[in-house]
Amino acid sequence: MAKKMQRRRRQKRTHSQRGEFPLSLVDRFLPEGNHSGRLSSSAPVILDSVLEYLSSNILELAGEVAYTTGRKRIAPEDVGLVVQNNEQLCQLFKPGATSVFDPPEPDDN
Repeated sequence: MAKKMQRRRRQKRTHSQRGEFPLSLVDRFLPEGNHSGRLSSSAPVILDSVLEYLSSNILELAGEVAYTTGRKRIAPEDVGLVVQNNEQLCQLFKPGATSVFDPPEPDDN
């Protein structure tokens, strides 16, 4: 009896994530830097997941701020207040912020 080979169906990237950000948009803007040659094919999917996670957490906190002030809608001021009051978000969004994974610049002395 011949064994039937079962093929594994390849899952498309658009079906592998269920986020609100369009993956094609992330994929289009990602190669604009000088690092595009070092990116894997799964980099847009991972970046899309990170953006989804950050935005959902920020909007959840901003929703709580709007609720405590007696409003039903989130205002831009609520989002700014959340970012200012959260130490990690403040550090992430400050001007000139660098990644904690970037190596320190060499000292010329």
